Amino acid sequence: MGLAREFLEAGSTVIITGRREGPLKEAQAAHPKLHFQVSDVSKTEDRQKLVDWAVKEFPRLNVLVNNAGIQRKGPLTKEPEDWSVRQSEMQINMEAPVHFMQLLSPHFLQQKEAAFVNISSGLAFIPCPFAPVYGGTKAFVHHFTLGARFHYHKTQIRIVEIVPPAVKSNLGGSHDFGEDCDEFCKHVFKRFAAGESEMGFTFAEEARNASRGHNEKIAFGMWNSTYKDMPVFEAGNNS
Repeated sequence: MGLAREFLEAGSTVIITGRREGPLKEAQAAHPKLHFQVSDVSKTEDRQKLVDWAVKEFPRLNVLVNNAGIQRKGPLTKEPEDWSVRQSEMQINMEAPVHFMQLLSPHFLQQKEAAFVNISSGLAFIPCPFAPVYGGTKAFVHHFTLGARFHYHKTQIRIVEIVPPAVKSNLGGSHDFGEDCDEFCKHVFKRFAAGESEMGFTFAEEARNASRGHNEKIAFGMWNSTYKDMPVFEAGNNS
């Protein structure tokens, strides 16, 4: 909601979406100029319906923020029996951004200016011991965004990546630690408005500019503090 508020304050018409109508209505009650549509972006048909509705109702639509994300924590040795639980994490984090860009590109190419904004993570750069699938999906978002820029560089469409650190939110069920959401959103929105194509904040800004060796050391520290009773295997250890 933080980024939506920044766009509203800048004078934009803003649409938000999510699976639960209740939180969307609460956001609209707090910000009456907001528009919302209930949608499950893990589902192909919902993504198509959402885009069809948005383009019809808001023909000047020219910015998409791919912000939806799921983070499932825990050892891979204790995966849920139902594959759809893990599959939804990958569908929302990876499939949805690619599909939305595919669906909206024809419309955005007709606008005077436009932008696709993909939200990755500092964990796209640091191996994520406590949520390796989540980290892997965010690494995909980062590399996909880099590659996509080559395809859009001769168009009027900006391809932007925002790299958040841990931010206080409901990610992963309860994310009550990390940076203040409003402070983070104000920082990255200012840089987005200034024309930057990739921006992080605090820990994530450091991670995206750090060496692989530096980030791997942080990953081992995360592992040791998260799963002290589980073995750590160094690269090349076949035991």
